[in-house]
Order: sequence, then C-alpha cells, then structure tokens
Amino acid sequence: MTLRLPKLPLPRRRRSRLLAGAAALAVVAGAGTWSAAAPRGERAVHREDKVLEMPGAAIDTSYFTAGGAGRRPAVLLGHGFGGSKDDVRAQAERLARDGYAVLTWSARGFGRSGGHIGLNDPEYEVKDVSRLLDWLAARPEVQLDGSGDPRVGIAGASYGGAVSLLAAGHDRRVDAIAPQITYWNLADALFPQGVFKKLWAGLFFTTGSAGGIRPAGPAEAAPDAGGAGTAPGGAAPGGPAADGPDAGAGAAAPAQGGAGACGRFRPELCAMYERVAAAGAPDAEARALLEARSPSAVADRIRVPALIVQGQADSLFPLDQADAMARAITANGAPVAVDWAAGGHDGGARETHRVEDRVAAWFDRHLKGDGSAAAGPAFRVSRSGGMDSTDGAVRLRGASGDAYPGLTAGRREFALAGRPAEQVFANPAGGTPAALSSVPGVGGQLAAFGTGLAMDFPGQHARFESEPLAQDVRITGTPTVSLRVRSTAPDGSAVLFGKVYDVGPDGRQQVLPQQLVAPLRVADAQQGRTVELRLPAVDHAVRAGHRLRLVVSATDLGYASPAAPASYAVSVQGPLAVPVADGVRTAAAGLPAWTWGLPLGAALLAALLLGIRRRPRNAGNPGPAGPDPALAGVPLAITGLTKRYAGSRDRYAVRDLSFRVEQGQVLGLLGPNGAGKTTTLRMLMGLISPDAGEIRVFGHPVRAGAPVLSRVGAFVEGAGFLPHLSGRANLELYWQATGRPAADAHMAEALEIAGLGDALERAVRTYSQGMRQRLAIAQAMLGLPDLLILDEPTNGLDPPQIREMREVMVRYAAGGRTVIVSSHLLSEVEQSCTHLVVMDRGRLVQAGEVGEITGGGDTLLVGVDGPVDEVTVAKVAALEGVESAARCDGGLLVRLGGGTAAELVAELVRLEVPVSAVGPHRRLEDAFLTLIGGTA
Repeated sequence: MTLRLPKLPLPRRRRSRLLAGAAALAVVAGAGTWSAAAPRGERAVHREDKVLEMPGAAIDTSYFTAGGAGRRPAVLLGHGFGGSKDDVRAQAERLARDGYAVLTWSARGFGRSGGHIGLNDPEYEVKDVSRLLDWLAARPEVQLDGSGDPRVGIAGASYGGAVSLLAAGHDRRVDAIAPQITYWNLADALFPQGVFKKLWAGLFFTTGSAGGIRPAGPAEAAPDAGGAGTAPGGAAPGGPAADGPDAGAGAAAPAQGGAGACGRFRPELCAMYERVAAAGAPDAEARALLEARSPSAVADRIRVPALIVQGQADSLFPLDQADAMARAITANGAPVAVDWAAGGHDGGARETHRVEDRVAAWFDRHLKGDGSAAAGPAFRVSRSGGMDSTDGAVRLRGASGDAYPGLTAGRREFALAGRPAEQVFANPAGGTPAALSSVPGVGGQLAAFGTGLAMDFPGQHARFESEPLAQDVRITGTPTVSLRVRSTAPDGSAVLFGKVYDVGPDGRQQVLPQQLVAPLRVADAQQGRTVELRLPAVDHAVRAGHRLRLVVSATDLGYASPAAPASYAVSVQGPLAVPVADGVRTAAAGLPAWTWGLPLGAALLAALLLGIRRRPRNAGNPGPAGPDPALAGVPLAITGLTKRYAGSRDRYAVRDLSFRVEQGQVLGLLGPNGAGKTTTLRMLMGLISPDAGEIRVFGHPVRAGAPVLSRVGAFVEGAGFLPHLSGRANLELYWQATGRPAADAHMAEALEIAGLGDALERAVRTYSQGMRQRLAIAQAMLGLPDLLILDEPTNGLDPPQIREMREVMVRYAAGGRTVIVSSHLLSEVEQSCTHLVVMDRGRLVQAGEVGEITGGGDTLLVGVDGPVDEVTVAKVAALEGVESAARCDGGLLVRLGGGTAAELVAELVRLEVPVSAVGPHRRLEDAFLTLIGGTA
C-alpha cells in the first residue's frame, strides 16, 4: 500500500515592540489580492493574499475578514506537515464569518513559502509567528490589548498545533490556543522509551526532503538578519519573482546533509536523522535537538487557555503526548480542556466539523469574553454510538467528565497467567521478520478488518492472559504491568514491545485497540531486572466473557530493533492495572419525537395480541396432523412452502421453497429485496399461514400458537420497548407476558451471551441504537431457545458493534443450538455463517456451505497502487506459504499454499508492495450477484 503522511495542519504572548516587528515585515509584490465569496444568506468573506518578507524567507499568507465595522479578535490558523495555508482555508472563512480576523500562512519550506524546514525552530518558525502577530497588530480591524498587542488565538493540527503551543510559550501576546493531534515532546514521540520509531520518522524526513528547498526569500544567514546572502546549499536569494507556481521543486540545490539529500530540511536536522536511522537508535544529541524544538521546552511559560484535541487512532502522537501537555499547562494555572477525538494520524472516523465548532466556541469564550459560549466539558472522549439507519452513517457518542481524569484514574487489577510463568523468546538477527501492529497512516484502517490485522511470530513473543471478565470493563487511559526481564545480549539490554489484546470468548478472535503498541528499552538485564511497562493509552470497552491478553514481543514493524540476535526471558510480576474513569459518562442519545408514542403503541399491540383468536386452518392447506419422529432432532425442515400475495392467484411471495437446517449451524438467509425472506420467517413463527407446503420445527408442524414455538426465539422487524423502564424491567415484563415460569427464562445466561453488562439497569431511552439491538437479541434469547431467528440484527450498529453481534451468534450456536440470520451485509454473513440459503423472487436459488457457494478462499485478490513489475511478482510467488502469484487488473492474484491472509499482508508490507486492498478472489458478494443474476 502507498503510505502517505497525513497533512498535519500548522500555527502566541511575548510583547514584541511594534517597530522592531514592522522592520522585519515587508509586503512583497505590491498590493495583495482581495476576493469575496459567501454562500447565500451568509456574510461575504474577503481574502487578501500577501507574501511577507521574513529574515531568511518570504512567507505566503492569506488574511480573511467578513463585513462589519469595529475591531475584532484575531485567529492564526496553522497547517500540517507537508501541507500549506490552503488546507485551512474553509475553517478560516468560517471563523471570519463568526467575527474574527483570520490569518493563515504556509510555514517555511511548504506551499509557496521559502526557507528551510526547521521543525518549528524557535529561531525561525516560532519567530515567524511573532512577526505575524506584529502584522496583525497594525491592522485596523484587529482588537488590541495594548500597543502592538493584538487579541489573538492560535489553532492548528499536528505541526500547526505544536507551533501554537510554542508561540504561547515564547510570545506573551497570545491569548488562547487550540492545538490538535500534536506533540508535546518530539523526542519522546519519535524515540519513545529510547526506541526509534523508524517508519514514522522515515515518512517525516522523506516528505520534507523531496523536491529541494524553496528559495522564495533572503537566505537564512542568521535568525534576525534581513539582508540578502547565500542560502545553505548554495541557493541564490529569491524575491518576488521566485515565489511563483514553479518555485520549489528543483529550483535550487538541496541543502548539505550526510548524504547530500536534505532537501528542504535544515542541515542539522538532516544529519541527525541520517545518524539515528543508520544506528537504529537515538543518541543524546538527537534527543536534545528535538527537545529544544518541542513545546515541552517552554512548559513553564504556557499560561493561556488551552483546548487540547488528540486523536485516539494515532501511533505518531498518541494520547500520552496530550496528557503531558494538559498536566503542564494546568500546573501553570491556565484553563485546560482535553478532547479525545475519533481518528488521528492513522485514519479512522473524522470529526472535523465537531472539532471546528468546539475551537470556535473556545475562542468565543476566551477571546470575545462570551460567558454563554458552550466551550464544552473539561474532558470529552468520542465513543461508538451506532449507525444512522436512514443514511448508514456511523454516529459517534460523546462521553464527558467534569475533570480530566488523566491516564491512570480508578485502576482495576486483573491477574495474568502464562504457560510457563517465565517465557523465553528470541530477537531474530536483523530484527526480521517483525511483528505487525500499526502501519503509519493506515493503522486505523487496518483495525476495520473485523478482528484487526495484528500478527506476532511464534518464538518471538511471550503471552499472558487473564481469566474471562465477569462484567464489562471500559479501559480509559494507560494500562500498566510489572515485568521481570532477562537478556542474553552482550550489554544486557533488551528492546521489547507490549500490547494488550481484547480476546473473544472462543479465544481466537482478538482485537488490538487502535492497533497501538508500546516500546520499552531495558538496560542492564543480564541478571534480570524488574521494570514497569506502560501500555498504549486507549478508550476501549471490553465485554464480559472476554479476556485480556498481554503480548510482549521482540520486534515490531514500525520500530527499529537490535540487529544482533539475543534471547529474552520475561515474566509478569503482578496484575495488569487497568484505568477505569468512572466519572466519565456517555451522553444519552436523543430520542425522535415519535418514540414517546411507543408506550401507547406497545399497550395497543399487547391488547391486539391478547385478543387474537386461533384462526381455523386454511382450507386449501390443512397441514400435517402430527409430529414426525424422524425429524425430532432437526431444528427446521421446510418442504414445498408457498405463499401468494393477498388477492392474487399467480403472484407469489414464496413459491415451492424447500430446505433443511441442522443443529449447530449458523444459517444465512440471503436474497434481494422482495425475495421472500421476511415472509418465510413470518410463516416460520406462525404469524401468517402458508398457502401450501409445510414447516416443521423439531418434527412438529408450525401453526399459530403451536407449542413447539416455545423452542423458537425470534427478532423480526424490530422490537418495541417501554423507554421509561430499564432494560431488565422490559425483559421481565416480556417474559411475564408469555405466562411461563420465571425460572425458565434463563435470563442470566441470555444476558451474558448478549453482553449488555451494567446497561441493563438504565432506562431504555438512554440506550444507543446498538444497545437497543442487543436488548432485542437478549429478548429473543430468553428461555435459551433451541432455534434463534434474527432478521437484520446488525441494522443501526457501527463496525465494532457488528463484530460483537457476530460473536453473539457464533457463541450461541457453539452450544449446540441453531441460528438463522437474514441480512443484507454480505461480508458479515460470510464471516459469521456456516451455511447459506439464497432466495430470489420467492424461490430457492442455492443452499449449502459458505465455502461451497463462494468457491473457497485459498485464492486472494491483492489490490496494488500502480503497476506491478515481474520482479515483484517473482518475489511474491517465492514467499513461504504462497503457491503462485500472477498479475491481474488492479494488482495480483495470489494462490495460498498453506499460508494465511495476515501472513501474506505482513510479507507484502515488508517487501514494500503498495497494497491497497486484500480479499477473496471470489467473495460472497460476487457469488451472490452471480446467483441472483442468473435466475428467471
């Protein structure tokens, strides 16, 4: 797959003297360009584009204002690494309409700005921000706190977020900041625990090195020099003419580094990277260089209100970076709010509009002084909240707390055991093959493979597990565990990688939350050393019945491991401590107005059902008289089933349908809309009578009120609940209506399978769509029926909840019962069902095992970005576990010979094959479309 560094948007309060700043700023190329545009009904936004001369570079800027007289606060918006001012234009226009004067700019070395990339060097990029504040202070539209002191806030993501923090520490004129998905200590981010994060670092420096320098301004002879000179690397000083569309790539010789390929980076950064990359480990000089350019260097001087937004799917700048900045700024006495948003540098769901809304409200409160502005809670975390059934969009729910809990609040302990207690594993020579956890930029997308795509090689890791959890646990923060480590390396050192999996009840399905892993360097462990392993900070719900699996590996693809082979012995020295932030509560989902009519509707429905009398058998279909002993062990047998549409003689909803379902099967009932699936299920439950044919459940004929239906549990066309009652009360009321003894409900067992946990005691009106679905499934499971029928059980569920529902069905059938599920989600049917019945226009098209219908899964279609050469095909074909490989449209066709899909993906990543997708050569979707397309 092609790895692209996500665009990291860029950016306040030292009182610089206005005259000194003005001397450093000059407008290049005369007047700027003004433009005005606005959607209908909104104020027009005016944009003024100018190139401003800075010492050593010309900086490309855009200035946004909307109509209205008087002065207003200002906002600086920075962009991300590899991006430019254009990336934040939409947000700038929105803030301008909200009454701000907004200035955006392309940082040195990016967009059309000149100069070298200094990674937010205080002498260059940070001083540029101060000079931009000088420029704003001279604008007649900008509100001032004093002479040369504009009322100003700074926002930006990643690279831009870091410069907002640095500017607040270096310039006292900054009044509020809103950094997003950014770093506090860049050395800790790229060298966590002394381990080199090689893939992310490589992407950073490759992105910044490509294309040569941007010579659109005077040379960087000295931080405050304004004269012309020669830029490092021999670039001639530029001017207005150099700042054009073609400036940049190839416009000048690259700066000198160890290999002469520093591109737009300052040479000291290039030399540092080359030195660390060659050694595979950071040195003290490298750490000092990055720390000096990090916000942590001015930690005691950031005293302005800070809204800190950090992504949960982020292996580049994980949540511990936001935690460090929140603790430091809070200690300075400034207001701080922390927001753990969905997504991050590794992809996943995006919350652009919500975050921008919160940034605007934060500035309204702290720049405009609007006390009514909803600046949000002290802590908020985005959690899965179901799927909108109207448009299929995934919904996110916010959980919040009155105080930021940190990463270690409310710890619960879980004992871990391994076989044996001390496990010995190897660091292979060269550190390869490497375990797979997160791949930069796509880790969040890898997690979407159902159970994730993480892999640990045998003999290279130790594994310890907890007992099944007795109840649901929500991990919010950093789990920790104490390890005893021994190493055979000559210097006694060890590099380890720790991660905690959420393991399903069957022990095979495992999920690595956000695909995150924590590195740990251990020194002087020849005789054994006890260390604390701090695992990745996450917000993840572990369901009752699941286990926590700690894996300690010697390698990981994203990091550098020692090249020399060594053996490590690891044992756990205590329980796994898991943070549980009990004060963080998930917001209740709002209910549509029509749901308040549910109690009345439920009462009317109950009265209707109680008033129904058993109808006489259809004269044309008297049905069988008694049970068939030969079918006593068969959950379902359908023979010649037929049902006409009402009032029609020749139009059929179901026609001559026959199939059989055995115990322990999970049967998928498939077909397009109008195929007759729901009609079949309604006849199966005795809700309507067939015109011909028969349905037998465990040998007994099915008709309305048949006693054998007590062995059938069903969820068809949704379930109605009383919203003011708790989930448990709703289930108890339902069971009472059946008239059966309470002991026969087996409620505890049904609830354990459905995994509802503590939510049972809450009012149903507070449930998400996913919780309502699980409550409906629990209702269908009451009495532990031998045959469970589910019609579209995943409607309204988001991907994690769909995976949980899949586990529920598989777990239920594993006990010897039978599940029939009707669904439009073919990928889920393919993963959860053992057998299929395909219908079209009321008739049976095909029935059989999933593998028979799809044609097996030993041949995979690998999507590849770009052409594939013969050398690559030969390398793939030579891989262990691969029988053959051939080029095809869009990629490779790979036939496995004993290997697995996960192993193949790991090898392709190692070979740097740009994989974009992996799937069966013939998926269920292909087979399904072929089947229904060929029917008459």
